[in-house]
Amino acid sequence: MEQRPIEPEGWAPAKGYANGILVTGGRTLYVAGQIGWDAQQALVSAEFLPQFRQALQNVAAVVKAAGGETQHLVRVTIYVTDKHAYMGAIRDVGAAWRDVIGRHFPAMTLVQVADLLEPGAQVEIEATAVLP
Repeated sequence: MEQRPIEPEGWAPAKGYANGILVTGGRTLYVAGQIGWDAQQALVSAEFLPQFRQALQNVAAVVKAAGGETQHLVRVTIYVTDKHAYMGAIRDVGAAWRDVIGRHFPAMTLVQVADLLEPGAQVEIEATAVLP
């Protein structure tokens, strides 16, 4: 499996994500939206950053359970209930990303939503990975 970031000529470089990822070969894994809860489905915190970190860890756990690694992620969508909480913690968000995912930056989208299904959830992350 090979993946290559796609950045249109003349565009300013993407920071912390790729505008596109071209993948050849491999099997596709679609990871359902993961929130900041533990294996017993209890939110790890009422605060944004611990929920974000746990949601990332949950995405990574699903990818690893399928036989992959976090570098196999090709697309990530992050849903937040408060974009200001995300932006206010952006340095810590970046540190959490590097701790859990590494320095791999797939195509990403951030969406603010009115609410999430689970009471108290502030972030949900869904992903697509291509496994060798």
